[in-house]
Amino acid sequence: MNKRLPPKLESSGLHSTVHRLHFNFDYRKATQALNYFTQQEGGQVNKMKVLKLLYFADRYHIRKYGRLITNDNYLAMQHGPVPSTSKDIAEANDYLDDEVKAYSLQFIEPLDNLVLRSLREPDNSVLSDSDREALRFAWDNFGHYDQFELRDLAHNYPEWLTHQDDLDDASCLPMDLLEFVQDPTTNVNKCFELSNKDKSIRRDQLIELAHIESLWR
Repeated sequence: MNKRLPPKLESSGLHSTVHRLHFNFDYRKATQALNYFTQQEGGQVNKMKVLKLLYFADRYHIRKYGRLITNDNYLAMQHGPVPSTSKDIAEANDYLDDEVKAYSLQFIEPLDNLVLRSLREPDNSVLSDSDREALRFAWDNFGHYDQFELRDLAHNYPEWLTHQDDLDDASCLPMDLLEFVQDPTTNVNKCFELSNKDKSIRRDQLIELAHIESLWR
């Protein structure tokens, strides 16, 4: 489901940890998460804004519960962290499998390359209680910002800052999910407080979960 990264990135020793942490993308959760934020915004939302809100929800969820909401692959890009296949869903582009596109277009559709529109109420049954908690957190704490303010905020987090200088020469780079448990050095919302012990536990949880999922592929 998630797009394969270019070979030069997959073979990079610097990013080898990233490629071990692949999860099974959940397109239903991604669709409903995008739809939730679109509804909260009044039925239409800027694409960059909704993707940044999903990032902050995922950052909260991974820090508090040890997993992502959608299990998407995150890429560092000039405008900040991007959940790659959720972006495809928001664009309804040709990278999507027919099944995924048919499902997502029942709930959301792009009006153009910048705006996403909700077509019906979210199906909350596909989201867990903790998923919905994380979505509410992101909306309550970041929903009042516009897309450019969210982009600038996202540039403060270590999982993106690791790649900042390299993005002058690359359009996107794979982000390390283990860095989501690290704290930003600036005075921004950490998306759930963690002790050093908690951070170690979350890293172990992520590695173990990725290993378990790999056994079923």
